[in-house]
Amino acid sequence: MHKFFKDFNTGGLLKIGNESLLQPYQKVKQPDLYTFIRTTDSQAKVVIDGIPYTITANSVIALTMVQFLQFLEGKDLIVYQFNREFYCIKDHDKEVSCAGLLFFGNAHIPLIYLQPQEQRKFDTLHEVFIDELETTDTIQAEMLRMLMARFIIMSTRLLKTKMGFYETPNNTKIDLLRNFNMLVETYYRNEHTVSFYADKLSKSPKTLSNTFAKLNTSPLQIIHERITLEAKRLLTYSDKTVKEIAYEIGFDDASHLSRLFKKQTHLSPSKFKKQFD
Repeated sequence: MHKFFKDFNTGGLLKIGNESLLQPYQKVKQPDLYTFIRTTDSQAKVVIDGIPYTITANSVIALTMVQFLQFLEGKDLIVYQFNREFYCIKDHDKEVSCAGLLFFGNAHIPLIYLQPQEQRKFDTLHEVFIDELETTDTIQAEMLRMLMARFIIMSTRLLKTKMGFYETPNNTKIDLLRNFNMLVETYYRNEHTVSFYADKLSKSPKTLSNTFAKLNTSPLQIIHERITLEAKRLLTYSDKTVKEIAYEIGFDDASHLSRLFKKQTHLSPSKFKKQFD
């Protein structure tokens, strides 16, 4: 069982379902989606970045897009998956953003155990999620984003209170990628070169490129994706011109942003914006 929401204007994607959503990960791969796995009355087993984990019953685990996931076993799971365009396109407090505590804010896998009272709260929220997915109207996307924000806030509060981290052996490649993502989230509006971030990480640009190639990405691609995401957000949720947006994201010439945006989306910024007129 699974349900999907697709925002064709922004490319936002939300998936909600059970363990069937994890079947594609029986062979290890990166999900390319932020993923929450919630167990109910029984445990589940996964492998994350080559390390096996047992997710205890009545727990929530949060995974980023960059981690390698293999699903081994589990039943009666509740799984949420979404892409950057669905949730990260909106501004959120830093602790519940896509670079927040649950995702890039630590070097551990966040595991959150739910007490009976907390289980009931998450059950109620899940019922509202399902009901909203079956309610198609002009504010459905915003409602679903609000519900996901609530889920993340609830999970973050529990994580901060209990600090229920799994200790993991050092994985320098993954840690480097997470640190890079956090720096991009901080500086992407003004810094667009790999050399800037390499200097911040005390690495050479070549080292970053070679390391990220093993993780099926590149430092420049991550920078460009974040810039494009912000451009989409501003084109969708503001009345700013392409020139104003380009200046806000650190481009002196709007044509530079337009070329980058078209390369990433196959649409010019103006054509993308017209979708909302």
